[in-house]
Amino acid sequence: MTVLAPGPSALVQDLGRPGYAHLGVPPSGALDVPSLRLANRLAGNAEGAAGIEVVLGGLVLRAEASCTVVVTGPSTPVLLAGRDVGSHAPVHLRAGDVVELGPPRAGLRSYLAVSGGLDVPPHLGSRSTDVLSGIGPDPLRAGDVLPLGTPVRPPTGEDAVAPPSPPDRLTVPVLLGPREDWFADPVAQLAAATWSVSPESNRVGLRLLGHPLVRADARAERELTSEAVVTGAVQVPANGRPVIFLADHPTTGGYPVIGVVPTGHLAALAQARPGTRVRLRPRA
Repeated sequence: MTVLAPGPSALVQDLGRPGYAHLGVPPSGALDVPSLRLANRLAGNAEGAAGIEVVLGGLVLRAEASCTVVVTGPSTPVLLAGRDVGSHAPVHLRAGDVVELGPPRAGLRSYLAVSGGLDVPPHLGSRSTDVLSGIGPDPLRAGDVLPLGTPVRPPTGEDAVAPPSPPDRLTVPVLLGPREDWFADPVAQLAAATWSVSPESNRVGLRLLGHPLVRADARAERELTSEAVVTGAVQVPANGRPVIFLADHPTTGGYPVIGVVPTGHLAALAQARPGTRVRLRPRA
């Protein structure tokens, strides 16, 4: 396939490269893992095949060979010869056909899988683009030619795959620790606060705007030695406004982590547009 236009951001992503944190390498991979898995299943691929993560549409591709594409994530216009053929269903392309993704009707990220997967060279066992370390394929640009792998089974149509509709308000659980003791009454502070997603958020972390969290008096002037952090960690920098680490996060950090968002809730955060209201519900 040839990239005619990448839109605001188009990255090759698979399920990432976990297991290299001791080398300072983030896990990377698709931020909305269920959407990539679904796109691959519908395209007839193994769930971990490489596809394209697209932010706010705008991706235009030309097929250079017969293939099938599937777009998942939020409901998204998928245009073939100017006609919307819809998302969440296999779409056959002939050589020379051009497919274009419009902006999702809600949410932020769409996922495009193609039969056979994208056969770009792997780095440390993954074809994912890591925007923090620069490992993996470069962000897609107009003129890039993407090699396709060999299909392993026919595309799979489903009677009904309802696209999710990301809300403009999210409530996600937070497992407290390891540094909740750095904050004055952390349970009450988290339970009372509502933040909004900052436009400065990216694949490294979801930055939240709103009332700052207050440190305990005994910790007010102290700083931590850098320590390991995991995906979903809610790190609180000096300004008191939380950052939720996503797949391309640094593997160590020097600010206290008040808690961790469980993995199953990260896909919803990946679809949160700037301005989305977020509440964090503490769990001991």
